[in-house]
Amino acid sequence: MRAVAHGAPTTLAADRMLVTVFASPVAAHLVRYATDAGYQTVLVEPDPDRRAKAAADGLVAVAAVPTLTCDADLVVTDHHREELGQMLADALKHPARWIGVMGNPRHPGPHVAALQSRAVPATDIARVHRPVGLNIGSRTPAEIAISTLAGLIADRNSRPGGFDF
Repeated sequence: MRAVAHGAPTTLAADRMLVTVFASPVAAHLVRYATDAGYQTVLVEPDPDRRAKAAADGLVAVAAVPTLTCDADLVVTDHHREELGQMLADALKHPARWIGVMGNPRHPGPHVAALQSRAVPATDIARVHRPVGLNIGSRTPAEIAISTLAGLIADRNSRPGGFDF
């Protein structure tokens, strides 16, 4: 048993890590739900003021993307941040199992240009999933976090998600 960032004890599965990038309302829910589901969770927030706010909200955040193994999933929860390209470029240096960026699928993903400007190879850019989560009509931060975590679990279990069995 281990106490996690928001205080709920859980048993961690050694083969499941979720790295959530950027402290946001969705990230707060995602960290909590993933921890409850047995993931080892890490919240990455490069901005010191936002890290301090996350700490005041009961979350522990680190400044940089940690080493990611092939068992790690990474989700970027804010595609409007200036640090988007750097965070993804750092993540793509590792053999993470799954890397995704939240965002409306009807709009172009800003991560592509951000990574191209850093000379990230197209094959690495193609590793970034967008959108993330299951299409359940999520509107609130909590619903978006549930959709995202459910999508990761479905993908991890080689399932399509939704009601296709």
